[in-house]
Amino acid sequence: MPSFDIVSEFDSHEATNAVDQANREVTTRFDFKGSGANYALKDGLVTMSASSEFQLQQMLDILNMKLTKRGIDISCLEVAEPKITGRTAQQIVTLKQGIESDLARKIVKLVKDKKLKVQAAIQGDKVRVTGKKLDDLQDVIAMLKQEELDMPLQFNNFRD
Repeated sequence: MPSFDIVSEFDSHEATNAVDQANREVTTRFDFKGSGANYALKDGLVTMSASSEFQLQQMLDILNMKLTKRGIDISCLEVAEPKITGRTAQQIVTLKQGIESDLARKIVKLVKDKKLKVQAAIQGDKVRVTGKKLDDLQDVIAMLKQEELDMPLQFNNFRD
């Protein structure tokens, strides 16, 4: 029976490269000279450090640009409030991966409301859609691409 998986993930190697490029740009930019501004990536968390909140905002723009150039959808970013302590300001950006249970239930409901002859089942951090016809599965993919969801979705393991 044909099936495919709906997932939300990004290439962590590309994220590492984007953060490295952003670090390089911050160290060479004139307005950041001597400020000690830098990025640190660990376990899907990007910690931005700078001397002011204004510089953090500029660093976030640089990070968004570098991630986009590397093919990572920036809608998977969760930006925390900046923490300002004395002479330094820090901000944490989380790179979210996987479909949360609320979003998975919303996707299953959208698929069922479409009234196609397919079944959608939540399996951990992904949703598996199965059906008898490939055309029905392609209709589900087209419908989900048009929906405004909180996370970027990818469709993989398309099996015949």
